[in-house]
Amino acid sequence: MKRAPSGRLEPREVAGDSEAVTSEPRAMKCSMPRMPSSDLSIVATSVLLVPFLAVGACTSPPDTATRLPDGSDRGSQPAEVTQRMGSTELRVVYNRPSARGRELFGGLVPHDSIWNPGADEATRIHVSREVLIDGQSLPAGSYSVWAIPRPDRWTLIFSRAWDVFHVPYPEGEDALRLDVPPASGPHMESLSFAFPMATADSARLELRWGDTVVPVSVRPRPR
Repeated sequence: MKRAPSGRLEPREVAGDSEAVTSEPRAMKCSMPRMPSSDLSIVATSVLLVPFLAVGACTSPPDTATRLPDGSDRGSQPAEVTQRMGSTELRVVYNRPSARGRELFGGLVPHDSIWNPGADEATRIHVSREVLIDGQSLPAGSYSVWAIPRPDRWTLIFSRAWDVFHVPYPEGEDALRLDVPPASGPHMESLSFAFPMATADSARLELRWGDTVVPVSVRPRPR
């Protein structure tokens, strides 16, 4: 897996295995349309028509490039959450470390350090078209997600280097940075991304771990 050079701030590593996601080759499924017997003579005399029909009937399976890995030998289990807002789709793919009684922020994850909220492969978000996150533009595409935790203010980072490991932080690839005030909530043992609210034109995305909640609003950018 490609790894970007480390910057001056090193992300904190959370325990988990280091198996990389591998994508499977695509397979094409083709079917020849059935034709009435009365038309067979036409096909026989129109040989060039057959390749055209075959190509037109081919279908490809869904993209497997971001398929979740097997979690059998992982301490942090793979997960994903998908949300639509009208015709806009957001998909978060990540791994879920558990608290296990540890002090999380200010302990396991030091304050003012760059950290990937997950384990193993970097947490990534896929956006089908441009959105506004807390009012700031994020173009359609795929991004890895990073954070700088602080007691009263978190910085969330969306990096264009999305297909990377959770260490090191890919310096110089930021697409968006924004500051978010954290909140408190019921204990969440395993790190979680969730959409507790969604409508056709807005949603609320929350990062939760332990008793910390980091919320952002998401809206499709008006066309």
